[in-house]
Amino acid sequence: MFAIEVNNENGFEKIVLRDTFSKTFVDIIPSCGAILYAFTVFHNGEFINIIDHYESKADFSHNVTAKGFKSCKLSPFACRINNATYHFGEKDYHVEKFLLNGSALHGLIYDSPFTDVEQFADESSAGVTMKFAYAGTDKGYPFHYDCLVAYHLKKDNELTIVTEIINKDEGLIPMQDGWHPYFSLGGKIDDLQLEFQSKEILVFNDALLPTGEMKPYKEFDSIKKIGERFFDNCFTLNFAECQPLCVLRDPVKKLQIEIRPDSHYPYLQIYTPPHRNSIAIENLSAPPDTFNNKIDLITLQPGENIIFTTTYKITSLI
Repeated sequence: MFAIEVNNENGFEKIVLRDTFSKTFVDIIPSCGAILYAFTVFHNGEFINIIDHYESKADFSHNVTAKGFKSCKLSPFACRINNATYHFGEKDYHVEKFLLNGSALHGLIYDSPFTDVEQFADESSAGVTMKFAYAGTDKGYPFHYDCLVAYHLKKDNELTIVTEIINKDEGLIPMQDGWHPYFSLGGKIDDLQLEFQSKEILVFNDALLPTGEMKPYKEFDSIKKIGERFFDNCFTLNFAECQPLCVLRDPVKKLQIEIRPDSHYPYLQIYTPPHRNSIAIENLSAPPDTFNNKIDLITLQPGENIIFTTTYKITSLI
């Protein structure tokens, strides 16, 4: 059986999706950008949460940017916009919200309060859908759109996350979508193994912006230890390969995280923070600075929608 509950902890009001049979549960925080706070499984006699999260509501409020936007919804753009400026529809725009070294980072709604639209639970799954209506509040993105985020916990430790974007403006709007989860299996990422099915790595300049050049990349097309490897890179995914397209494995605990994006997320951004206690593995609809370089930039007509889906599955290897 599956169930849904709401509880309060460390200042958070959490929606909890629970598989009562396997003891798996998912914690979601609607008021903090609909973030995925925890995805916890009972494995080999202990509970393991694979999501690196914030300690409290105060921690999120004060440190969401300083701690790398952990678990945040990246919308209406992901990664960065060079110099926080772009040209669209014969106009120039300058984004005002969170700038770092002059560039705008990780969208505009990462800390926005979502409202609960729908909940359900039955014998096979549990889910919740939340919504935020962006009303053009940043001068650099004066467009209106709705963002709906749905979490769906199923049997066998499978969590599907669906994002729907609906253009509520009177004209075309530019759009990019992504997620920014940091995954952890309880120790240093150096000891973990990684595999992802890529075609190319995007060449970045010193400002971590794509140059337009891509190089073939197959280094992690089979499982191998991360070791001291540093990532701050974007890759194109090879959908000709079988899912999952990315695997993060703990060979000691014999537990792995599988990531299964749909074709609307053709890019994978990977980042290893200095503390190396977790690793960011991000599904993206387009590469960084897409509002300027136009690589896979999405434009939506008035009333048009688009849906992005990714699935996280936790598998025991015992």
